[in-house]
Amino acid sequence: MYIAPTAKIADMIKARLMEEGFLVQTRPVNLSKQQFEILVPSGELEEVQEVLNSILHP
Repeated sequence: MYIAPTAKIADMIKARLMEEGFLVQTRPVNLSKQQFEILVPSGELEEVQEVLNSILHP
């Protein structure tokens, strides 16, 4: 649902979303670029997108 540019940012997003009660996983997308995909259940996607927007654009 989102590609984080670094492991640190991916971990921060994961932690914030988990604090909000969402099930979140991260996985490497491109190891050479250190990008990580943020994964959530499809049923929570719309809610997570709203929370993610508030995290990325406070």
